[in-house]
Amino acid sequence: MLYVKRDDAGNIVALHTRPGTGAEEQKSLTDAEILEFLKKNTETDPGGQLLSLTDTGIIRVLEDLIDLLIRKNIILFTDLPEEAQKKIRERKILREKIGPDHLMVDDIL
Repeated sequence: MLYVKRDDAGNIVALHTRPGTGAEEQKSLTDAEILEFLKKNTETDPGGQLLSLTDTGIIRVLEDLIDLLIRKNIILFTDLPEEAQKKIRERKILREKIGPDHLMVDDIL
């Protein structure tokens, strides 16, 4: 979901991945109005822009999914390539420092 900010005429002027001042209205990623805004306001592919806007959320889901699979002994952390292990450890430390604003796969399932 995206949060839209509108001008006085009701036109979308900004998109946000989180609610904020003036951006409380939620819209689907595939909403025609969102796609039209992206077409008018970006020089790049609107589909690519939508994917970029959702990357952070998907990354969190994947991190939480990996944690769940490890906790349930479906995979071992050491089964992952060394570079993947390093990146996951770095992000885990960073997320712990940032705070508890986690999207948990357990909550979805």
